[in-house]
Amino acid sequence: MQKLLILAFIGFFAQLIDGALGMAYGVSSSSLLLAFGIAPAVASASVHLSEVATTAASGISHIKFGNVDRKMVYRLIIPGSIGAFTGACFLSSLPGDVAKPYVSTFLMLLGFYVLFRFLFVFRKSEEAEAKPLSIKQSIPLGLIAGFADATGGGGWGPIATPILLTKKGMSARKVVGTVDTSEFAIAVAATVGFVISLGWETVNWMWVAALVIGGVIAAPIAAWIVRIVPPQLMGLLVGGFIILVNARTMVNTWVANASFHPYIYLLLVLGWGAAIIFGVRKMNQDVKGISQVS
Repeated sequence: MQKLLILAFIGFFAQLIDGALGMAYGVSSSSLLLAFGIAPAVASASVHLSEVATTAASGISHIKFGNVDRKMVYRLIIPGSIGAFTGACFLSSLPGDVAKPYVSTFLMLLGFYVLFRFLFVFRKSEEAEAKPLSIKQSIPLGLIAGFADATGGGGWGPIATPILLTKKGMSARKVVGTVDTSEFAIAVAATVGFVISLGWETVNWMWVAALVIGGVIAAPIAAWIVRIVPPQLMGLLVGGFIILVNARTMVNTWVANASFHPYIYLLLVLGWGAAIIFGVRKMNQDVKGISQVS
């Protein structure tokens, strides 16, 4: 019973982060299941099965609060579903751990770019200039992010969110809501692939139910947070979180001396905090400047 309560809390916390920042439900939940000794394919199957419910609740909440670009959702779900189904079917034979550090390096660089853009380049008027993702851009993004999501137990948000945020004119609020809403189709496709490959009997239904309960409770809260947080601050929060999530993989892979790990994480957290403080001050100055002009 205690383990189920812990899983419910993890589901709540993971969905709160995922719904507010556009990533981390799969990564957080999969990491916990793997820590309990569950095989990677079974852990990913359990997470994706729970995501069918949590992403549905999250998508409905984001749509209700106006956080979704529906045209972008339609362009992402087909290639994303194909990638997720393919990744689920071939998870057991894929060397995901080999590619993971290099993918994390790419995503971490994107995280730094997101921080830079929302600190120095972003303007409030950008939200009115947003252009929909082209079909040529959405197909490879959907395929790669969906495939990574199924093979790694989480990857749709960590890949799709930072890439969409690097596009000029993309509102952080709309990106988070769109990524979370489109993830429902990816979760369904991955679940179908796992059922075909593994069968229903491999899924721990009690664990899935605990994750679902926590996630469904958190979904509307996260969508509301996205609605009220200023877009520039949301971009800074997402950018820093991207860096921290991927730093763990890179540090564990390439920094052999574990005693250095806490100092690296501390440096990154301090830098993220400084960026947020600088960004908030900049937003306040911009507001004062606008009020003085008017």
